[in-house]
Amino acid sequence: MDNNFFIGNRQSLSNLIQGGVVVMTSYHAMQKSNDMAADFEQEANFKYLCGIGRPGWLMVHDGIRNHTWLIRPSIDINEMIFDGALSNDEALVISGADEIIDQVNFEALLQNIRRKHTTVYSITPKDFGNFVANPAQKLLCQQLERIFEKTIDIRDDLAKLRAIKQPIEIKALEKAIKITSEGFDKFRSTIDTLHYEYEAQAIFSYEIERRGAKHAYAPIIASGKNACTLHYVDNCSRLRARSLVLCDVGAKVDGYAADITRTLQFSKASNRQLSVHSEVVAAQRDIIDRIKPGLAVVDYLSYVDNRMHEAIKNLKLKASSQVDLVRRYMPHAISHGLGQDVHESLGKAEVFKPGMVLTVEPGIYIPEESIGVRIEDDILVTEKGHTNMSRMLSTEP
Repeated sequence: MDNNFFIGNRQSLSNLIQGGVVVMTSYHAMQKSNDMAADFEQEANFKYLCGIGRPGWLMVHDGIRNHTWLIRPSIDINEMIFDGALSNDEALVISGADEIIDQVNFEALLQNIRRKHTTVYSITPKDFGNFVANPAQKLLCQQLERIFEKTIDIRDDLAKLRAIKQPIEIKALEKAIKITSEGFDKFRSTIDTLHYEYEAQAIFSYEIERRGAKHAYAPIIASGKNACTLHYVDNCSRLRARSLVLCDVGAKVDGYAADITRTLQFSKASNRQLSVHSEVVAAQRDIIDRIKPGLAVVDYLSYVDNRMHEAIKNLKLKASSQVDLVRRYMPHAISHGLGQDVHESLGKAEVFKPGMVLTVEPGIYIPEESIGVRIEDDILVTEKGHTNMSRMLSTEP
């Protein structure tokens, strides 16, 4: 990304908060096992504002002065030898920041800013259920609360900005989607030669990584009953004849993620399996056709419930009510935003707006029949309607 992108993002945020002071932290490096570090993934809001992809950095932006500081972490000689480090010159070129200071001077900078600003803007910690959150944001907020009278969360403001994709972001998404689609094409052409789910995963990994990309998330290769576990990632079962294989895979390019799902038959699927697949494909086509700027999100979700109810009823499945029927056999959301994060907020939007990118991923899961089908595409809302960015990839089983 050009540093003008990050400079512009900081200015847009500054306009939203009327020139206040923003203090942001990157994520910390985390342990994987013993002295091994986990693969590092940068906090997306931090990267959106300054482009720095390394752990331990901080950023301060004073909207009144229109001045941005980067605060580099303290790195000892051993860390430098083993892991390398980003130089000041490299960080300035990437971010378009005005100044870099060492971490030992960070508190003094905050104290100086406090003379004119009693309020500071940052991202406050959020509970993610079963996950243990990266500690960086909590530690920063504790420090800010000691110095400033008030810390205001700007998570929602950033979500509104990030929900509307700029042309440079759309290009990155298009590239990630193209690479993912090429992986699916290769998998489709070789599926009948495979024996295990992990062989399929290897095909996707090879096709993605040989093009200079990486997985945006742990790939799901789920055959038979495994497809009824929504986030199945073991990918170790034997492929059985007359079954379906659900593949949910996305490449990541320049920090932007694709998210595509197809369900293919291994050998010749049964008529029942193909009927479920056909209902999901038809429902997805109708749901995508509804997307346009100005469509109320509540109306979109209402249509989805009605359309999925129809699809599930066509398969002679039953429950006590329409809501129970849909939630039983499609227990996940129809859509989520897509961008730097695979599951990205649309900024609590009430209507769809041009520049939004979202998934459309209807699924029907019948555990008692060991059938799970999901079809997922990545949709860009345009000025006049929408574009299916992954339309080049067949939905045939």
